[in-house]
Amino acid sequence: MIRHIIAAIATALALWAVFFMLGLDSEADRMGQIRNVIARSEVTVKVQQVTPAAEPIAAPAETKKQEDEAAKKLKALRERAGNVMAFKVSPLYKQKCASCHGVNGEGIIGPKLVGKTSAEVAQALHDFKSGKRKNYVMYGLLSKMDETQMQALSDEIGTFAAKAAAE
Repeated sequence: MIRHIIAAIATALALWAVFFMLGLDSEADRMGQIRNVIARSEVTVKVQQVTPAAEPIAAPAETKKQEDEAAKKLKALRERAGNVMAFKVSPLYKQKCASCHGVNGEGIIGPKLVGKTSAEVAQALHDFKSGKRKNYVMYGLLSKMDETQMQALSDEIGTFAAKAAAE
């Protein structure tokens, strides 16, 4: 009797192994078909190198005008970038807040934080964490923060206006 049971189990395992191998063969065949499709879809592109035509020499007045325009654009860019690190912030703020609210709370994707009081920020953080205010990014960031970290962030953000004014 036991021999018959063992024989039946061995037969079932052998049948399973055969079907498993057939499945692997079909997967390998599909991978080969995918490789063939990729090989057929490869495209070669000839690139011709074009030599630029000689630029006409600009008149001195025109050159001066172009330099002035470039200087104005550079000045505007410097003014916009000038406040990128106006004051130092904590590593916690850099890690949790800076990517959306800016390095100094000037607002990028998220709203501007400069000018908010510590109490306003603390209330907003609690509202986001509790779900009273819906924002999945803020909820995800705050869900693993404890009260001391949230209070530290609130206190720090509350000082941004004074720090910005001091600069």
